[in-house]
Amino acid sequence: MGKKNQTAPASFEEALEELEAILREIESGKVSLEDSLVKYERGNFLIQHCRGILNSAEKRIEEITRNADGTTSTAPMQQPSGED
Repeated sequence: MGKKNQTAPASFEEALEELEAILREIESGKVSLEDSLVKYERGNFLIQHCRGILNSAEKRIEEITRNADGTTSTAPMQQPSGED
């Protein structure tokens, strides 16, 4: 077992779709223990892959603010407070 031969999906959306499919299969209870472990490892790899994509995207996203003189400047994206 491990991360050997793990291939990243072509896109973030494909990774999410694959994660959802893995979750459905494991939750169905119709997968053997060994297959469940293999799928769990794949799911963990996909989660790390998605986190990397999201972290990169977060670093790229900036808010453009217009100053009083009409010029623009950039600022890092604000972190959500987690409150509704």
